[in-house]
Amino acid sequence: MKEHKIRVYKSEEELPKENQLAYKLARLAIDDAPISTDVIDMVINRIIDNASVAIASFARNPVSNARDQATAHPRENGATVFGLPNKEKFHAEWAAWANGTAVRELDYHDTFLAADYAHPGDTIPPILATAQQLNKNGSDLIKAIVSAYEIHVSLVKAICLHEHKIDHIAHLCPAQTGGVASLLKLDVDTVFQSIQQALHLSISTRQSRKGEISSWKAYVPAHGGKQAIEAVDRAMRGEKSPSPIYEGEDSVIAWILGGKDANYSIYLPTDGEEKRSILETYTKEHSAEYQAQALIDLAFKMKDKISDSNQIKSILIETSHHTHNVIGTGANDPQKFNPNASRETLDHSIMYIFSVALEDGFWHHEKSYAPERANQESTVKLWSKVSTIEDKRWTELYHHEDPAKRSFGGKVIIELENGEKVIDELERANAHPAGAKPFVRANYIQKFDSLTSGIIEQTERDRFIGLVENLENLSADEIQQLNVQVKPEILSSVKPKKGIF
Repeated sequence: MKEHKIRVYKSEEELPKENQLAYKLARLAIDDAPISTDVIDMVINRIIDNASVAIASFARNPVSNARDQATAHPRENGATVFGLPNKEKFHAEWAAWANGTAVRELDYHDTFLAADYAHPGDTIPPILATAQQLNKNGSDLIKAIVSAYEIHVSLVKAICLHEHKIDHIAHLCPAQTGGVASLLKLDVDTVFQSIQQALHLSISTRQSRKGEISSWKAYVPAHGGKQAIEAVDRAMRGEKSPSPIYEGEDSVIAWILGGKDANYSIYLPTDGEEKRSILETYTKEHSAEYQAQALIDLAFKMKDKISDSNQIKSILIETSHHTHNVIGTGANDPQKFNPNASRETLDHSIMYIFSVALEDGFWHHEKSYAPERANQESTVKLWSKVSTIEDKRWTELYHHEDPAKRSFGGKVIIELENGEKVIDELERANAHPAGAKPFVRANYIQKFDSLTSGIIEQTERDRFIGLVENLENLSADEIQQLNVQVKPEILSSVKPKKGIF
């Protein structure tokens, strides 16, 4: 790894393109470094994970609407859309839109947390859609996904967006773009232009994850994927982009992030160095914001020590700055205590999540968020007793340099009416690579089977799993079939809504 220092340059200062961050990301995207077996295995895991959560969300409104928009743009020899027959093909950018929304809807796929937040699995839909449309094989797809993950994780480690109230898609879209460009084996100057344009177009505020959170939370990564494909297309035709997009006098850093005096350091692999950042990412065992994962596991554990939740006087969660301020009471969002709030809001309320997990002893991607569940009288009462605070110990663990020691959990103090206290803590979710029960291939397949049960046929399940597990050797024709098709009766049960398209 090599450190690269980033700062703002005045217009009269010369900054050669080779020294610009976007150019360095472009070099990283197309560098043909070797890929080890464990990295390839994780790429396969991530594709399985994406497919499982996408199919589970097939009938949900945002996913159905995005799919209807995509199907209005058919293309012979285009890309497939999750759930639809493999013979039906659509323009790659619209397939990426539909598939990206499906992957993101349940907030149930992979995550990476550092200086900022990330769902690196969101890079896969636009890369796969482009691979299908342009006849790329399994080896091409693997290299592209690995490059996208490397760019995404590197940016998330180096530059904090949320402190400036910028949504994390500003790191995702350049990574999606780098992945698409890597897939196509483009020259570095073309990739450079496309990455600059992607960043320029992907800046949006964090209001999408604040207060009453809407379905746009699921759409926005898909919007990034669609923009990525279009940015690469324009750059391939010779179009240029705002430059330097990171370091310029009126750039993203100068006016949107740290300001004209800001300095950032980013570490990137050197030419020929293996890209292994995907191994630092982790998936979710539970359908909720990642910082809730360990606390859900802890709630299950503490349930055995609480005989009657009506006897609980208060619940205090000591946790990291991020958890307290994003999904805790530090967010100062009254919507996080509203039983009629949207699902998107509830999955960003650790007060709600911990209460339900403590009462039920399980977590389900639909049942745990159902309106009748959120309005359960005992839950509403318990929910109001939960508060969070930041503890510097947990903030330091959140940012630990060693991935095996990096922690996203907390300490819970439950005080009963009789004055007794039940106290416990958990550093990492059980499914985390350094957790009690790290996810391996069997867990990803089990998650896939659980989420797709009743939605797809057994033969379709076996076909898809068999195909993806042989990813490295798949031909371009086989990549065309890398999709999961739902049962005909499921497909016909989802009625389209009228729009412009």
